[in-house]
Amino acid sequence: MLYAKHKSSYHMDMNKLPLAKRTQILAMLCEGSSMRSISRVVDVSINTVSKILVEAGEAYLALHDETVRDVKASRIQCDEIWSFCYAKERTLPTAKAATDGAGDVWTWTAIDADTKLIVSYFVGDRSGQSAIALMDDLCSRLRNRVQLTTDGHRAYLEAVEGAFGGDVDYAQLVKLYGEVPQSFKGRYSPAECLGAKKYRVEGEPDLAHVSTSYVERQNLTMRMSMRRFTRLTKAFSKKLDNHIHALALYFAFYNFCRVHKSLRVSPAMAAGVSDRLWSMEDIVALIDARAEPVKRPRTYRKEAMK
Repeated sequence: MLYAKHKSSYHMDMNKLPLAKRTQILAMLCEGSSMRSISRVVDVSINTVSKILVEAGEAYLALHDETVRDVKASRIQCDEIWSFCYAKERTLPTAKAATDGAGDVWTWTAIDADTKLIVSYFVGDRSGQSAIALMDDLCSRLRNRVQLTTDGHRAYLEAVEGAFGGDVDYAQLVKLYGEVPQSFKGRYSPAECLGAKKYRVEGEPDLAHVSTSYVERQNLTMRMSMRRFTRLTKAFSKKLDNHIHALALYFAFYNFCRVHKSLRVSPAMAAGVSDRLWSMEDIVALIDARAEPVKRPRTYRKEAMK
């Protein structure tokens, strides 16, 4: 009963929330503010912030699926970035009340090296099935043959072959690392990178453009823009659903609303996916459009009442 009462008042709060506050909440979420700090600054409940996050995430998941299609690109770079929900994988057996999806979470991304558009992304583990899901989705969104570069993760080999067959110029950039110094062991300190080797896997990739620098820089942008990806803090995601919705909102902001410094337009505009720069009000409009009830014909309602 208490939950039902709280839920009712919460929906009333959402109906009365002004547009300015909703756009402010979305902007702060995109700029890396935590949900609790947003609730304090904007003076709304944390449940209201969570609700807007979920609605914005769902709206953009649908927008990305419908809009980012038939993309013309020449060079695609792919990588995966680590995060976790509720608890890290190694501490999960001793975690209390772990939720579904708890543990290590990997976000797989595919970026166009020229327009910086995030063409495809997938949230899952680091297995071959996640690689297959990313490559199948990426292939379905591209208009033409591309040059594809990934790191040396073996899961990519089968995934790329299954999605593209021979219709791709594919190469891997394999980085070579030294040993971790004894004083660094047990701490988050990756080994020194000694160099990298380029391997042709399929087709005729131009080795001069075999690189993962743009997608790795995108990984840094994600860690800087989302508190959920910040290391060594308590800002990690507690629920996988919220993690996915936060990522969806971030990619909406990055692709459509944020002017890329070197391009001077949004990645979506550079790729021809959008003809204008989106604002937070546009994302709110997407949320409202999805929330509008479907109007059924009058005859249908009469028949239903019989």
